[in-house]
Amino acid sequence: MVASQKNIKFLIDDGLLIKENEVIAGVSAKKAPTKIETVKKALFNNKEEAEEIKKAFRKYRPESILILGTSDNMIKKIIENLGLPDLTETIYITDVATEEEMADAKRMRQTEGKHVIPVPTFEIKKDFSGFILDPLQIFKSTGKDTTPYISEKSIIRPTFSYLGNFVISDTVFRQIIEYLAKKTDSIYKIVRIRIDKIGQDAGVSIYMEVTLNYGYNILEELKIFKKKCKKEIENLTAMNVEVVDIIAKNIHMSEEN
Repeated sequence: MVASQKNIKFLIDDGLLIKENEVIAGVSAKKAPTKIETVKKALFNNKEEAEEIKKAFRKYRPESILILGTSDNMIKKIIENLGLPDLTETIYITDVATEEEMADAKRMRQTEGKHVIPVPTFEIKKDFSGFILDPLQIFKSTGKDTTPYISEKSIIRPTFSYLGNFVISDTVFRQIIEYLAKKTDSIYKIVRIRIDKIGQDAGVSIYMEVTLNYGYNILEELKIFKKKCKKEIENLTAMNVEVVDIIAKNIHMSEEN
């Protein structure tokens, strides 16, 4: 809201450089395994990560940047690590948010482990495979006869929150796929399923072999089932499904046929 009011197009928050609603450089500090690592990433202590942001500065040449931080010292450190000019203005949260809004935000963090990232969910979904993401629609009136602030942000629960680390068993994926198969008339049964994790948090690759019921268009039915599996697994597990490969191994003939 502050960036919009002051016509600032670029934002730095928790290790990310954001241009309007698009992440253009950096890795979210919320992906770090501990709070200490999160702070280091947010400060750009790593020279390689800082250099990536500096490279983006050279490319986009921002006229102004809004830096989000939790203290004056944090802002100062970010400016030093990124080689930015001296600070020209400081706006404190008490200048733009009510006591009630601040209390709600504090409660979300402390009791629910929720943190907000200032970009739409679709923009960061791939980078947060396995994290729990929810879209957050924000509507805020900025005063009489003024245009209201409307935006979409993302709520995540980082691994360092009270939830701790979590692992989704391959059995979960198999059970979802088998349930979907039972609800699909063209699928007689699942013959084999293999789940492969791609990297630490990039997503999963799924390979399966199926037996189809006789009388259906094989290519069309496999295409539909593939989309259905990808959609439901991503919705239910928050994991990105990078690849779904389905092989029709057999055709089941009913007694009527």
